[in-house]
Amino acid sequence: MKNITPILPTRNITIFNYDSMTWPEVAELPRDTPLVLPLGSGYDFNLLADQLSNPPRIGLLPTFPFGWRGSGLEVPEAIFAQYILNLLDSLRDDGFTRVFCLAPQGVDPQSSFILHNSVSILRLPHASSSAPKIFLPPDSERGKVILIPIGHTEQHGFHLPLSVDSIIIDSIARGVTIKVPTRSFTLPVMPYGVSTHRSSFAATLNAGGRAFEDFWLSVIDMLAARGFDRFYLMSGHGGNSSFLVNIVKYAGERHRRIFCATAFLHTSGAIGAAALNKYRTSKIGGMGHAGELETSYMLHLRPDMCHMERVVDETDFISTPDYYMDWIEGGSLVANPPWDDDSKTGAYGAGSHATAEKGRLWLEAAIEEKIDHVEQIHEQHERREKRRSEGFGMWGKLT
Repeated sequence: MKNITPILPTRNITIFNYDSMTWPEVAELPRDTPLVLPLGSGYDFNLLADQLSNPPRIGLLPTFPFGWRGSGLEVPEAIFAQYILNLLDSLRDDGFTRVFCLAPQGVDPQSSFILHNSVSILRLPHASSSAPKIFLPPDSERGKVILIPIGHTEQHGFHLPLSVDSIIIDSIARGVTIKVPTRSFTLPVMPYGVSTHRSSFAATLNAGGRAFEDFWLSVIDMLAARGFDRFYLMSGHGGNSSFLVNIVKYAGERHRRIFCATAFLHTSGAIGAAALNKYRTSKIGGMGHAGELETSYMLHLRPDMCHMERVVDETDFISTPDYYMDWIEGGSLVANPPWDDDSKTGAYGAGSHATAEKGRLWLEAAIEEKIDHVEQIHEQHERREKRRSEGFGMWGKLT
């Protein structure tokens, strides 16, 4: 397996990154392989191996960046726990028997996690346990649009790793902040979202729609309470989109002086759509999932993680005029049929049309599109605040 790399070779232990694998590689893993979801990073792998009784291999899931006590951006413990539990249950549903959450010492599992008896918690020293109290984002970033990039860990056919959605949306968010640092600040990418189709192919995780909404609404609650007032929930994964719309609606009702927005997917607004049409060579259906677009992004950003010799183009799925799968989906019908009705490999699209140059051009367009959205969020907030201060509508009746 290309993406399994020995990290503790002197102890004859292989520690590998779960999300660098393809779904067929995960499907081949022995089901007693320990899989560990870490809260934060910077743990000692030797201590981790000792706690697991030094197995021959250990799989590390993507780091969960915040949400727990001491992370700098905390949400209520029961809400955080349900998100984690749903992710670990996804692994258990796939047959894995040794599933763990790795938490900093001092995080009490009895109060912080509501987990099944079959899910264990490992506790190791972590920088957050002894470091001075920090806040994420720093209070100095008030007045900026807080970018919240949310990817996912899910299958992307035979040729791409599970980390595609997170890598792409993180690159876009970072690109925006580099170009307009006085107008935006990005949180660490969240590598876990919602997949309601996860049973079709191995390896895909699922935070669960309700837990996802509760978690991100709580994040907005916490940030709004600290004086942040502009938010952009940016998704790299289509399965997140409908739930993000709900979050935005709840947040706007709950916090009347913020402006919280989302969009369907990156590279899908006016700027992105024009770039897709200009450079794509596949027909409609070639960009649904793990197709020309995402494969091009990955060839540009992480060619070392692409297995182009394994690409299988799948565009012959069940489509009708008002229901089909492409990056910018069309038609009036919204549905969620089993993915294995349409795809044998997990891909919807034509990955063979991908090139690194297209990925570079589309990334540039996506960053420009998001910069434009950032400016619109600022304008919306500022124009609304001006009206409020002038007593427009109900604001003139409020004391």
